[in-house]
Amino acid sequence: MPDEQPADLTYEAAREELIEVVRTLEAGGASLEESLALWERGEQLATRCQQWLDGARERLEAARGETDGETDG
Repeated sequence: MPDEQPADLTYEAAREELIEVVRTLEAGGASLEESLALWERGEQLATRCQQWLDGARERLEAARGETDGETDG
């Protein structure tokens, strides 16, 4: 499991690591402790991905608002 904090990851890096965490959990074979650690990391990564997506949505909405304001004026 990488030592990098989720807050430092790009969307793509967080998503790729999250996919790998899910694959590992689905494959089974990990101890309970390892599975819990993977689950916690997955939750952190999912939160980071959602933060990136929310930020992108806000930027798009702001850009649309600026564009709409220019056409109305």
